[in-house]
Formats: sequence, structure tokens, C-alpha cells
Amino acid sequence: MKRILLMLLTAAMLTPACGSNAAKDSQAKAQESTAEQSNVVHLTKAEFLTKVYNYEKNPKEWKYEGKLPAIVDFYATWCGPCKMVAPILEELAGEYKGKIVVYKIDTDKEPELSAAFGIRSIPTLLFIPAEGTPQVSQGAMPKDALKKAIDEFLLGNKK
Repeated sequence: MKRILLMLLTAAMLTPACGSNAAKDSQAKAQESTAEQSNVVHLTKAEFLTKVYNYEKNPKEWKYEGKLPAIVDFYATWCGPCKMVAPILEELAGEYKGKIVVYKIDTDKEPELSAAFGIRSIPTLLFIPAEGTPQVSQGAMPKDALKKAIDEFLLGNKK
């Protein structure tokens, strides 16, 4: 009887662990699927130079290379606040699709871009209007503050 009870307890303890791995596997697949359908564009240095700002060609004056206003999120995969902002930016990129572009730059993979912009803390968000001078915001921002920045600064909709 004790053996049966011990086996049942052992089985009960192992079941959540196995289920947990299956859940992690399905979560990973869901994230991969979401990444393929993402509204956010991950940039390399070369892409940044062609889509956002070629600071090598124009080191003294800001010249935005894009057509739509943009947000550039300088982040790292290990950064807690960055992980909090990421789904909000993804959601807003979908809501404002066709009106703005949301770019992401992994500071660990693109240290030269981080250095070029003097990024010292993350997340750092660069808000780029279609015309005019960009503005920088450091730290995680709540969704309502991001929406206000998009509506008022990027799209020029004063309320």
C-alpha cells in the first residue's frame, strides 16, 4: 500500500513538470508564429541606415529616411522593463498600422547603433515624426503615454 501511495505521489509530482515542458514548447511555437506575423520590425545597422537615418552619410544633420512617423525601441532581451514594453509596442504597431512604423534594435546585437545614439539605459524610445526633430524617452512608458506621444507628437493630433 505504501509503495502504491509513493508511486502515485511520484507520478503526481512528475506530471506537472512534464506538462510544464509541453506548455513551454507550445509557448515557444506561439512566439515564433507571432514573430512571423509581427507588426514590429527588427533592424540591423544596415537596415537602420536605409530605413531610418544614415548617420554615416549625414553625421551633422538629421535626415529621416522613412515616409511614415516611427518609434525606434532600443532594447535588450534580458531587460525586464523592455519585456513589459514589447507587447504594448506590438499592440500599438497593429493599431496604428499604415500610420506609423515601430522598429526594434537589440542593443546587444547592434552595439554600434547604441553607441551612435548614446544609449546608456534601456528601454530607450526614439520618436521620429515624418518631418522635424526626433525626441528621446528613456524608461518604460505605459500604453496611454505611448498613445499620447503617437497621437500628439508623431501624428500631430492635438486634443
